[in-house]
Amino acid sequence: MAQHIHPTDTIEGTVERIVFHNPSNGWTVLRLSSGEGVQINTVVGHFQRLTPGERLRFTGQWTVDPRHGRQFSADTCLPLTPDTLAGLEKFLGSGLVPGVGPVMAKRIVKQFGEHALEMIETTPNRLAEVEGIGPKRVDAIRKAIIAKKDIQDVMVFLESAGISPAFANRIHRRYGNDAIRRVSENPFQLAVDIPGIGFSSADRIAAHLGIAADSAHRAAAGVRHTLEALAKEGHVYAVQDRLIDRAQMLLNIDRSGLIRALEHLVSMGAVRREGTGDAAAIYLPRLHRAEATGAAMLIRLLDTDARPLPLNHDDAVRIAEQETKLVFAPEQRSAFAALNDAKLTVLTGGPGTGKTTLLRGLVAFLESARFSVSLAAPTGRAAKRMAQATGRDAQTLHRLLEFSPVTARFERNASNPLDADVAIVDEVSMVDIELFCALLEALRPTARLLAVGDPDQLPSVGPGSVLADLLTLGRTASPKLRVVALSEIFRQARKSLIITGAHDVLAGREPRTGDKGTTADLFMVEREDPQACVDVIKALVAQRIPQRFGLDPIEDIQVLCPMHKGVLGATNINQVLQDLLNPEQMPGTAVGPFRVGDKVMQVRNNYDLEVFNGDIGKATGVDGDLEWIEVTFPERTVRYPKSELGELTLAYACSIHKSQGSEYPAVIIPLHTQHFVMLERNLLYTALTRGKQLVVLVGTKRAVRIAVQNKRQTERASGLVNRVRRKGSGTLPDSTDAANPNCIP
Repeated sequence: MAQHIHPTDTIEGTVERIVFHNPSNGWTVLRLSSGEGVQINTVVGHFQRLTPGERLRFTGQWTVDPRHGRQFSADTCLPLTPDTLAGLEKFLGSGLVPGVGPVMAKRIVKQFGEHALEMIETTPNRLAEVEGIGPKRVDAIRKAIIAKKDIQDVMVFLESAGISPAFANRIHRRYGNDAIRRVSENPFQLAVDIPGIGFSSADRIAAHLGIAADSAHRAAAGVRHTLEALAKEGHVYAVQDRLIDRAQMLLNIDRSGLIRALEHLVSMGAVRREGTGDAAAIYLPRLHRAEATGAAMLIRLLDTDARPLPLNHDDAVRIAEQETKLVFAPEQRSAFAALNDAKLTVLTGGPGTGKTTLLRGLVAFLESARFSVSLAAPTGRAAKRMAQATGRDAQTLHRLLEFSPVTARFERNASNPLDADVAIVDEVSMVDIELFCALLEALRPTARLLAVGDPDQLPSVGPGSVLADLLTLGRTASPKLRVVALSEIFRQARKSLIITGAHDVLAGREPRTGDKGTTADLFMVEREDPQACVDVIKALVAQRIPQRFGLDPIEDIQVLCPMHKGVLGATNINQVLQDLLNPEQMPGTAVGPFRVGDKVMQVRNNYDLEVFNGDIGKATGVDGDLEWIEVTFPERTVRYPKSELGELTLAYACSIHKSQGSEYPAVIIPLHTQHFVMLERNLLYTALTRGKQLVVLVGTKRAVRIAVQNKRQTERASGLVNRVRRKGSGTLPDSTDAANPNCIP
C-alpha cells in the first residue's frame, strides 16, 4: 500500500503524457514536467480529460507506491495557461482538434507566438493567415478551444466550491456546461442527481457558496433526506409530525419553513402523503408505489382461486415422507393441509424444528402432483443453502425475477409473469417491501406462494416488515392466507447447544455453553479487556479451531460482530486478521487496502457485474500496474479498478446484519459491553443460528445477559397490513401505477 510522505503539497507543470484515463470515472495517470532538466513526476487522481501540453496546478500528497515508487496523489487540479512556446505547440498538437497535429500546431504558434490561444478565442478568423488552414478548420479549432475553456471554467468553479475532482467529473458529465448555473442555484440537487453525493456533502457545498441556512432549497432537501434516512432504518413511511421534528433537529431552522418545504415536495410529487394533519403518512414515491402495488397484488393473489391439488392430505404426507425417509410430526403434517387450502402459506420455525426437512418433502409432493415449482431466496448464499436442503435448483430472487441492469427493472412482472404454479421463497425475513412487491407482481393470479422464514431473526436491511406483516395478516385477513409455525425441537437437534442456546435466548434465558475439552458445539471464552478478546479471537482463528476441528481459518471461520466501530468492531478485527492470516508478502500483490488472498465482501448490489450486497469472495489477482484487483466469487470472477474499491470490504469479520441468510462451519462472536447500544435478543439469536458446527462467544457474561434481557425491537412504520385489511379502499395505486412494474430494488 502507498505510504504518505507529506500531509499536503502543491505542484505545477506541463502534461507530458497521459498514461491512462478511465472516461467513466476520470481516474487518470499522467506524467508532469516542471520544466527543462527537471525530473518528470507521476500524478494520479480523478480528472476531466486532460491534454498533453496543458499547464496545471495540483494539490494533494506525495506517496510511495510499492511497485511504481514516488508519485503525487492529487486531490485538486486547476488549469494554468501554457507558459512556453513548446507547451503551446504540444497543447494544440495533442489531438485536441481533429486534423491539427504537431506540424500544424507549430505553424500556428510560429505565426501568433505566446498569444495564440487568446487570438483563437477573440479573433479566430486570423487563423486563415496560417498556411493550410481553411474556413472549416478555423471553425473546428475555435470550437475545440472554447469547449476546452468551458470545461476548465466548470472544473475551476466546482473545485473552488469544495468539490473533489472525482465528483466534479461526475457533475460535469451530468450537467455539462450548465453545471455552474445548476450548482449555484441549487447545490442540494446534487444529492439527488449525483451518486456518492449525499445531503451532508451538498450542505457543505451550499455553505461554501453562501446559500442561506434557512433557504427553501435547503429545507426541502433536508426533509427529503430525513425521509430517506428513516427508510434506511426500515420505515416505509414517516408520520408527518415526527418527520418535521427530526428534520428540525438536522437543519436547526424554523418549523414553519419545514412545513412549507414539505408542502412544496408534496405538490411537486417528490413525496407522497396519505391522510391529513400531523398524523399524515409521508412516503418516498418508490416506497408508496411498492406498498400500494404490493397490497393490490396480494389482494389479487388471495382473491383468485388456484388450480386444486390432485392428492389428499394423507397421500401428500406419504409422498413427502418417502422423499425424506422420515416420519413427520403433527406440526409438520399441518403444512400439507395449509398448502392445499391457501394461496399464500407462511412457514416459520427456528433451528431444529424440522423446517428444512419439511421443505424438501413439500417440494417432492408438489413435483409428484406435476406442479411447476420455483425456489428462490434473497441472497446467493441463502439460495445455495436452499438448493442443498431440497436437492433442487434454487436462485436469488433477482435472478428469478430477471432483473435487467440496463432498464433497472424486473423483466418478470404483471405483463410477463413467472411460469411457476408454486413459488417457494426462503429467508423471507430478509425481503423488504420493494422486493416483495416485485415478487407479487410477477406471480400469476392463480399461483401459490410459500413464504419460509424465521420471525425471530433480524428484520430486512431495506424498508418494511414483510414477514411480520404476513404473520399479522395470517391471523385475521383471509382463509387463503395460512400460517404454519413449527415450534417442537426434535430430539436429535436437542443435542446441539447451538440450537438449544438459540431457543434459550428467545425465551429470555442465557444460553448454556460447553466446558473446555468437551464435544459441545457452543462455547464461551470470558475476557473483560477488549484487547484481550482480540487476542483470543486471533488464537481461535489461526490455531485452536483449525487444529481441533480441521477447519480452514479463512474459508470456514467467520467472525460476526454486533457493530463496525471499536476495538471489537468488524473494521478493526478485519485489519487484525488480515495481518495475521494474509500478511503483505511482496510489492505488487496489493491494490488499495486489499491483498491477493484476502477474503472480501461486496457491500452493495452491482447488477452489471451480477454481484450483490453480502456476496463473499477471494482476491485472486492484480494487474501489472496495480490499477485493478480480481475477486473470485462462487459463480464468477470480477475485476475491480481502483476507483471501485469502495464496493468491497474485508470479510474476515462482518456485522451480524450482513450474515443474514448465511451459515458458516464455525462462527466467533465478540460480545462485550463495548457493544451496548447493539445488544439485543434478536441480534444474538441471529448470530448463534449462523453457525453449523461450532459457535464461540468471546467477551463478558454481562454482555450476554444484557442482550438476552433486551427484547426491544423498533417497530417499523408499514401500512401493508392496513391496506390489505381495507381491501385497498382509497389507498391503492391508480391503474397506471398498478400496471407498471416500478418496484425497483
